[in-house]
Amino acid sequence: MANQLDEMNGPIVQEGRDVNVIQKQIPVKVGWGSKFFEVILWVLAIIPGVIFLFMKINAKAYLRKLEQKIQHDASQIDNYLEQRVVILQNAARLLDKAIDLDKDTLTQIAKFRSGVRDNDVNRNETSQAVDKLFGQVNVAFEQYPNLRAHDEIQECLRQNSYLQKEITAARELYNDTVYTWNSAIQEWPTKMIVAAKEGYTTRIPFTASQEIKEQARGVFF
Repeated sequence: MANQLDEMNGPIVQEGRDVNVIQKQIPVKVGWGSKFFEVILWVLAIIPGVIFLFMKINAKAYLRKLEQKIQHDASQIDNYLEQRVVILQNAARLLDKAIDLDKDTLTQIAKFRSGVRDNDVNRNETSQAVDKLFGQVNVAFEQYPNLRAHDEIQECLRQNSYLQKEITAARELYNDTVYTWNSAIQEWPTKMIVAAKEGYTTRIPFTASQEIKEQARGVFF
């Protein structure tokens, strides 16, 4: 039998291909076969039914703990994002004293000062918006080379760079936990049946903003 994937003969996409994370939560569903499976366990004997009942209890406890882990990992991202917004606000104020910074930029930064929130999608959108705002501040900074000697601005930029690395690490940890969750709720029969009964859905991993993707395609050297 020939190789199903032949790296020598293609098909090959010469121009390359960009990929994106689909922002969609998929609910877990089970069919009549799962219900039939549970009924059969009780029909065959009491013991298999009782054993499976305890397995479902354990699965439910596991998924609840995993959900708390996701919340913990998400809060880490929130904390770093809030710190980054504060740094961004300080940098914008310093720039505003030195140059006529776009007032809309200051207004948008202030909007995020109260923090990030709510759910996976909103948290991701906030992170992307902060990336975009810092890009605007950085552009303004680049337009005035004499500001490079400003120690406070340089310190803000250093802190921002540090926080970006921390956010990246926190995102990776969060995405790992989300992957564990998305895999666990599809494990039939126990976890999948419990997830369907509880109305659980897949979680959306963190994704890079459009600004970050465009920067990654740029020339660095």
